[in-house]
Amino acid sequence: MKHLLSIDDLGRDGIEDVCDLAESFLEVTQREIPKVPALRGKTVASVFYEDSTRTRLSFETAAKRLSADTMTFSVSTSSVKKGESLRDTVQTIEAMGVDAMVVRHPSAGAPHRVASWVDAAVVNAGDGRHEHPTQALLDVFTIRRHRGPDLDGARVAIVGDVRRSRVARSDALALAALGAEVTLVGPPTMLPESLAGWAATAASDLDEVLEGLDVIYLLRIQHERRDAAYFPSLREYTTRYGLTVERAARLAPETLVMHPGPMNRGVEIAPEVAEGPCSVITEQVANGVAIRMAVLYSILGSGTLMSGAGGSGIGGPGTGGSEGLETGAPDV
Repeated sequence: MKHLLSIDDLGRDGIEDVCDLAESFLEVTQREIPKVPALRGKTVASVFYEDSTRTRLSFETAAKRLSADTMTFSVSTSSVKKGESLRDTVQTIEAMGVDAMVVRHPSAGAPHRVASWVDAAVVNAGDGRHEHPTQALLDVFTIRRHRGPDLDGARVAIVGDVRRSRVARSDALALAALGAEVTLVGPPTMLPESLAGWAATAASDLDEVLEGLDVIYLLRIQHERRDAAYFPSLREYTTRYGLTVERAARLAPETLVMHPGPMNRGVEIAPEVAEGPCSVITEQVANGVAIRMAVLYSILGSGTLMSGAGGSGIGGPGTGGSEGLETGAPDV
């Protein structure tokens, strides 16, 4: 596989392989010198048409820890302001010798079009309301590290503005592929108009689904897209769908609390819950670097998203990251 445009590109085996490979890269990130020469000589460009903190910095950190060179494209200082098209922009970037592009765009399907215009590998870092596959991978990776690799039968509730969330779509697809039972929770105005293709059920009462959850995943209320028709007020939303201290107390002690960030503290999640012992929100951010290292290496280092990656190692501990990857593939 040359590109990662959708979770459907992977399937269950591919998701598990990337997560297994990320375990090795997570060990790399914890070294005194968190770097390996796996992608030395490669160049990764961040092509973001939307604002981002976590995703952009995570990909750039991942590329640098693999010893790749990085380029950052900024719309505000580019020829896009002069009317340059997306196609001309990405082909110009590719002409500078780029091996991979990490693309975020407000239009659904934009990374797919970019992949048809360039020879470089393309990773979808979020396209409109469509998908965000690497967020789903890091979320699954985080859950597996707490529950173990088998997610069959795990009960997961994704709560909030599901209809407009690319994270919700990719997470639902990834979790369902691994055998989890996914419930989408929110006001009817924020749930999908149809569940076709979602592999999930829907509910409009959060309190009815709290019992027995293994994971509760809160989505951000998107203030920039807020419309009074979606819900009457933030206060009412919090009352009905926020993970308050009282609701969190009803969860099992081992239930994981997750959020893709940035959080609206006091709206979809209480500050005390976000900082509580069940919260793995900060861990999600840390795991995002390891997952994106695995994705970039799988595409650029071996030429394919790994098969049987669980047997791969990233050198030994205490080596300072100076050695190459010990895999069945040629040295990189």
